[in-house]
Order: sequence, then structure tokens, then C-alpha cells
Amino acid sequence: MLVYNTTYHVELGDARNFVIWLNECYIPAAERSGELRQARILRILSHKEQDSECFSLQFEVDDSAALHRWHTQCGAKLNEEMMKIFKDKVIGFPTLMEVIR
Repeated sequence: MLVYNTTYHVELGDARNFVIWLNECYIPAAERSGELRQARILRILSHKEQDSECFSLQFEVDDSAALHRWHTQCGAKLNEEMMKIFKDKVIGFPTLMEVIR
């Protein structure tokens, strides 16, 4: 099993609305395809800054082919929507990880 993680750096004034949007819009749409599952949002505590918050959004995915299907069918559109809503107030970078234990 793989974990698809995206770490987001969010301006402080938009952090609450961003988490609400993830819960109400992004996660339901991402899981609808069936490729991604077991979503969880984590607040990152080790990199605190005064003007921003960091979050990790994680999903389980079977393999990189499933992640690629999800990204081409759904993920790219969701990222475009996020950019329209939050513009440059949210920056994210993805990481694909393999569960060892």
C-alpha cells in the first residue's frame, strides 16, 4: 500500500476556510473515484510560522498507476479549483510514500 501525502503551506487568515474546503469539497470529490481512500488531515506542528499554518493531507492508494488515474481524471481539476479559490495563499507539494510496516 502507498500513502499519497500533500503538504500545504496556508496563510494564517485562510487556514480555517482551507480546512473546511478540504473536508467539504476536496476529500469527498477525491474519494468518489474509489482510487483514494482513508483521507486524513494533520496539522504540522514542527514548522510553525507566525503568518501561516501547515497541513498534511493523506490518502491511501493501491499503487502509482491508481494514483496516476486519479490525478488525470480528478486530481488536476481539484487542484485548479483550489487555485481559483485560494490563489497564492496556499502552496502544496505532493509526496508518494510506501508503507513498510
